[in-house]
Amino acid sequence: MDRMKLGKTNLEVNKNGFGALPIQRRNMEDSIEILRTAYDAGIDFYDTAHFYTDSEEKIGNALGDVREDIYLASKSGAETVEEFWSDLETSLKSMKTDYLDLYQFHNISFCPKEDDELYQAMLEAKDKGMINHIGITTHKITFAHEAIESGLYETLQYPFSYLSGEEELELVKKCEEHDVGFIAMKAMGGGLIKNSKASFAYINQFDNVLPIWGIQKMEELNEFLSYDENTILTDELKADIEKDKEDLGENFCRGCGYCMPCPEGINISLCARMSLWIRRFPTEPNMDEKTQKTMEETLNCIECYACVDNCPYELDIPELLKENYEDYQNVLSGKTKIR
Repeated sequence: MDRMKLGKTNLEVNKNGFGALPIQRRNMEDSIEILRTAYDAGIDFYDTAHFYTDSEEKIGNALGDVREDIYLASKSGAETVEEFWSDLETSLKSMKTDYLDLYQFHNISFCPKEDDELYQAMLEAKDKGMINHIGITTHKITFAHEAIESGLYETLQYPFSYLSGEEELELVKKCEEHDVGFIAMKAMGGGLIKNSKASFAYINQFDNVLPIWGIQKMEELNEFLSYDENTILTDELKADIEKDKEDLGENFCRGCGYCMPCPEGINISLCARMSLWIRRFPTEPNMDEKTQKTMEETLNCIECYACVDNCPYELDIPELLKENYEDYQNVLSGKTKIR
């Protein structure tokens, strides 16, 4: 399998990274089987977070005996030193290891600088041998630039897929210029991309980008394992990508979840992109009674704009909710036909 150097960490990793967020939705037995299959196939970079419920524990149970053969990356969303140490110690215990290859600030509300207590805690953890490298994850492009320019971070984790625009491409280039490893989260567009081959081929063009594919099914893992350095962007795949970009446009919800929880209990991540779900995936499962009730909750929106304040993409979420609800009702009634 193709390998790459992860920025100034100098870690040589398989270019298929494993994103462990989705395995929190699987039971322990299934998760262990998926993780061991990934390891046996040569995947050696595993990204998780303290926030991902039992994901770290599953990695520890599945891969604890091969710890020296793999790279473990985790994250903490803590914004106090006390919570930082608690998260780190929990992560180490859950993953049955005494060190992490990469530890990342996880989408916190600012970019820690050298004189911040949080960054000093990171340095102390590194001095103690609890972590080897320091990274940051964010959905805010201004924070991403701050992190790169600070020279304090060895890796940046940021959303990147073939749906990304010029700003994201410039960020990838900037990371390369500063020797910062670029870890691509949401490489499948937050679940909206269906063409895994096109996604793999697109990202594989960038020598400094490590995608962490979110895996929760064996068939998903097998898809990515079937691709290699010879999987290139053909004219057919390029056409598929252009069609996806045309269908999705720019004003769509990526499902990052940072707009939630909604004060009125609305499931924004689902409701604000329902129109896309029912057109890109089988429509019928999204028309059941449970989903109808979930969509009805969008009528409770009081347009407080708390969600907009928290949206990294500055989307007009109340308007998106209205549009998606109206479209959903039209499809439900048969007024709008979906092929």
